[in-house]
Amino acid sequence: MECKVRRKKETSEQKNHLNTASAFPHELLESVLGMLESRKDRSSVSLVCKEWYKAERMSRKNVFIGNCYSVTPEILTRRFPFIRSVTLKGKPRFSDFNLVPANWGADIHSWLVVFAQKYPLLEELRLKRMTVTDESLEFLALNFNHFKALSLLSCDGFSTDGLAAIATHCKNLTELDIQENGIDDKSGNWLSCFPENFTSLEVLNFAHLHSEVNFDALEKLVSRCKSLKTLKVNKCVTLEQLQRLLVRAPQLGELGTGSFSQELTTTQQYSDLESAFKNCKNLHTLSGLWVAAAQNLPVLYPACKNLTFLNFSYAPIDCDDLAKLLVHCPKLQRLWVVDTVEDKGLAAVGSYCPLLEELRVFPSDPFDEGIIHGVTESGFIAVSEGCPKLHYVLYFCRQMTNAAVATVVQNCPDFTHFRLCIMNPGQPDYLTHDSMDEAFGAVVRTCTKLQRLALSGHLTDLTFEYIGKYAKNLETLSVAFAGSSDWGMQCVLEGCPKLRKLEVRDCPFGNAALLSGVERYESMRSLWMSDCKVTMNGVRLLALEMPRLNVEVIKEEGSDHSQAERVYVYRSVAGPRRDAPPFVLTL
Repeated sequence: MECKVRRKKETSEQKNHLNTASAFPHELLESVLGMLESRKDRSSVSLVCKEWYKAERMSRKNVFIGNCYSVTPEILTRRFPFIRSVTLKGKPRFSDFNLVPANWGADIHSWLVVFAQKYPLLEELRLKRMTVTDESLEFLALNFNHFKALSLLSCDGFSTDGLAAIATHCKNLTELDIQENGIDDKSGNWLSCFPENFTSLEVLNFAHLHSEVNFDALEKLVSRCKSLKTLKVNKCVTLEQLQRLLVRAPQLGELGTGSFSQELTTTQQYSDLESAFKNCKNLHTLSGLWVAAAQNLPVLYPACKNLTFLNFSYAPIDCDDLAKLLVHCPKLQRLWVVDTVEDKGLAAVGSYCPLLEELRVFPSDPFDEGIIHGVTESGFIAVSEGCPKLHYVLYFCRQMTNAAVATVVQNCPDFTHFRLCIMNPGQPDYLTHDSMDEAFGAVVRTCTKLQRLALSGHLTDLTFEYIGKYAKNLETLSVAFAGSSDWGMQCVLEGCPKLRKLEVRDCPFGNAALLSGVERYESMRSLWMSDCKVTMNGVRLLALEMPRLNVEVIKEEGSDHSQAERVYVYRSVAGPRRDAPPFVLTL
């Protein structure tokens, strides 16, 4: 009886709580919710009650869409009527590996047409792996009078003519970030399209364009924009020109240097450049340095004391030069390098960078098996011994051992992102010749905060059993050339409750593995499977059982009609997409 009374009391208190929440002043509630920055927090808040749902809906100013086909622009604008900033991703990530044809889809234009009607006050657009045409960029520039920020990452379909339209018409532009795009780089004259009275730019990144820029226009632009905080130029900008830019923008916080291979012919040139770097007292990020000349690196030393991020991913610097530079970087937290630094260079990282949190080591040439340099397990261990705060790693190497990985995670147990890429597919522990199962078993057992994991090396189903058993916070898993049977994938789908993205290629997983996730796919963002053992019958069965999922198969001319070589499964509230090309079969 007492229990029943207590339960009734609790139920009454819950109702009173909801009534109180509903009675909360609407304007104040919207103001409070407007201060929430986390997407997860805002989603949770919207589920409290109808009033909170409405308040969150009306106060939302920015939105992130991880798959442009998971929703339509019409649905988005009905759900959130006052959006000012949109981040949108298009093609699957494996498009970076040429596994998705260029004309697959993800065109931004239909979104812009709806936004022009529903979001006339749109200020920011951040696109990744989307198709963007010059017509779309001109439409954007002409239809959004308050537009401020454009970021294009790994997009394609446009040229510098589109950038010229943005520069010409976006009077309030604060950010233009063009990075790693498939762009038709016609000339650098687009920089001269900024009006002479234009002064608002805070971020300018054109590091990956190839044409020689109109430097006179660039210099005048940098001089006018006193709030410029980020400047990343391409490799056509000379060291002498870079020095002139730095003199005009000593307030920079992020700098992409362009080419550093030019020889400084006079002592005065060297002194002027060194002085310019010395005056950049706010510099915290340095990137670029395409093929850096060793004799030029000392000019950077005066600017290094406050650096937190050093990006040498396009500069094959050697171990000695890296060590000399790192001595001057006591606050470094993020480091991207090419494997030309070798183990000796990584030992310097362990010695001089105790605050390091993120390390990425890229291959100088992933397709040249004759390369003798590179990094091994020794460098990995050295970094882990000297950098206890390390929690994000992307490590391309040509050899690894189980014991080394176990040592690394023991030294750094707080990994959230662990991406180990042994470049020879299916390679075992090179010392014991055992599979690499125990290496990744150690990772998932030790690193309880792990959110993203990329597997490589010779792996059996045991690795996937470990993942399913221990990786309870895992959100993204990337697998290639691994596993023994369907059971491996089944372990992951059954054991990882927070899994959102699963990317699989060249694995022996078939229909049983695919169908084992029927109860999971609606709670995930996407599944990618390519060059596995999945058949068209298996994919059709999945589509039949899960009609609310979009199940797509990429079938190119000449492929086996019975096999599903590339399968893309994703949740969507919009139904099958309307712009699928002929080689995409929607089931």
